[in-house]
Amino acid sequence: MSIEKSKVLGILGGLGPMATAYFYELVIAHTKAERDQDHIDMVISSKATTPDRTAYITGQSNEDPFGIMESEAHRLVTFGAEVIAIPCNTAHYFFTRLHEVIPIPVLNMVELTVEKAAALGCGKVGILATDGTICTDTYQHVCMAKHLACEVPGAAGQADVMQVIYRDIKGGRPPEMAAFHRAAEELFSAGCQRLILGCTELSLLKKDGLLDERYLDSMDVLAEAAIAACGKTPVGFAWPPV
Repeated sequence: MSIEKSKVLGILGGLGPMATAYFYELVIAHTKAERDQDHIDMVISSKATTPDRTAYITGQSNEDPFGIMESEAHRLVTFGAEVIAIPCNTAHYFFTRLHEVIPIPVLNMVELTVEKAAALGCGKVGILATDGTICTDTYQHVCMAKHLACEVPGAAGQADVMQVIYRDIKGGRPPEMAAFHRAAEELFSAGCQRLILGCTELSLLKKDGLLDERYLDSMDVLAEAAIAACGKTPVGFAWPPV
């Protein structure tokens, strides 16, 4: 039996490691396949020692992560990657710079997620993400370009989100869901129809069954796009309309 040729997926990961492992799992679980050989060939860089993106963006660190991201992306190309996915929303602050120096397509997780929200009929979304993603208006700019209204948490709500991302999930502790839901309810009360999980650590809450269908997971969106970009058929994604 012949093996259908598909593109090799490069995963620029380690940002953080658990999110990278989950993204790999998502791509496998949602690729239409009946045998090992039907799956996508992947090469993964999980450079966990990459400097923290939020710390650099917010001026808390002088360690620029872009140099490592660039060198690891080139390594993925060297190892045969034909499409690159970056399962880290905050890292998309560097997307334009990376796109300009890498000779293969790089999927834009932020644009794909906003486009998916609009396609599902959302009129207004809330953004749950790191300080680095929020303060640079990464999602807000794309929402504006796509004519989609958006809302971000206030200072107290954003502190709750960061606590769940950094102290809990990245710290290997159980997430304090009361803090998460305080931030989420603030956005729902502001008229948001769906909340975007704009940090791949937050995607792990969805993985563990802690969230309902009102949340749009950027990791799911990226996985679906990566499978399609590599020439395979994505299956099993549930995108209920608003």
